[in-house]
Amino acid sequence: MNYGNIKECDIANGPGVRVSLFVSGCRHHCKGCFNAETWDFAYGSPFTEETMEALLEALRPDYIQGFTLLGGEPFEPENQQVLVNVLRRIRETYPGKNIWCYTGYLYDVDLIPGGKVFTDVTEEMLSYVDVLVDGPFVEAEKDLTLVFRGSRNQRILDLRQERENG
Repeated sequence: MNYGNIKECDIANGPGVRVSLFVSGCRHHCKGCFNAETWDFAYGSPFTEETMEALLEALRPDYIQGFTLLGGEPFEPENQQVLVNVLRRIRETYPGKNIWCYTGYLYDVDLIPGGKVFTDVTEEMLSYVDVLVDGPFVEAEKDLTLVFRGSRNQRILDLRQERENG
């Protein structure tokens, strides 16, 4: 898997100061996408063990509230195979930091058994995610007043609360 960028001090993609990983590869190709260069699975640099260690180090300071995963598209099946391990390591190393993930896929349609991008690791990936922002960016529904999402159709889903409520 390749990644396009790591932001070590991100305040736009979740609450507080965060570390964000922008993965490469996306099949949505949303009109007006802010990060269209990451549609290409070959864009950026290979994600290596050194990259993982750099992420963990960037997450170390107490002022870092959490980690955000976006792209590109984290839930493209080929990205899931790498990212499940990334999320597992972050959760194990920093259990008190929250994890946000952005996806153009729909949680209750595409990420369920039988869904478009459901794989053998999708449920485990989702188990590490506290908040999922789902749905494609729709330029006609773009709204600059929205917090942590780009268009009105996108949902902010508190998966941690959902798990706690059963």
